[in-house]
Amino acid sequence: MDPFRIHSGLVAPMDRENVDTDAIIPKQFLKSIKRSGFGPNLFDAWRYLDPGEPGQDPASRRPNPDFVLNQPRYQGASILLGRKNFGCGSSREHAPWALQQYGFRALIAPSYADIFFNNCFKNGVLPIALAEHQVAKLFDEVAAFIGYRLTIDLERQVVVLPQGGEIAFEVEPFRKYCLLGGYDDVALTLRHADKIRAFEAERLLKQPWLATTIR
Repeated sequence: MDPFRIHSGLVAPMDRENVDTDAIIPKQFLKSIKRSGFGPNLFDAWRYLDPGEPGQDPASRRPNPDFVLNQPRYQGASILLGRKNFGCGSSREHAPWALQQYGFRALIAPSYADIFFNNCFKNGVLPIALAEHQVAKLFDEVAAFIGYRLTIDLERQVVVLPQGGEIAFEVEPFRKYCLLGGYDDVALTLRHADKIRAFEAERLLKQPWLATTIR
């Protein structure tokens, strides 16, 4: 996955509490066995006026003009501002896949469902938890200023405001290390590829029958 160090981006507000993973990526899109192509169906039931099915051409759909991500002022947003308990519901990894593939690199909300929170880190999305009053102020500023942008500095663990102020946030050190380096679970394992190969070679010398093909 791509490393996350410093990211500046347009902010889109999702002014709803308890946004669940079925709203983030509806169940019919979980049929895919691939880890790609979910971005066009992010928030599908809210984003479109017609029912969506896997494989549909997004250009043939009827967008909901009232939905926040369809509004011109939020086109190209890469930071999503949410309310408390974001990502609740079933534990589908497709939810952070859809957010990341749409273009979001970071989320800001007062709280998240635990499994969704963990899955975000594993897929290169930074979920930042701030106090409710801090999030409420950000909602006010996003509404007041078209083109409202934030800068997130993961190394320093701060959200930099347009006027220059900063809001500190907490992140567990190992998760921070993985995001800074762009390490998902597979990449973490492959850092030890030489040791793994050496172990396998030594094991086959001691137990050569393990390489026997059973017919």
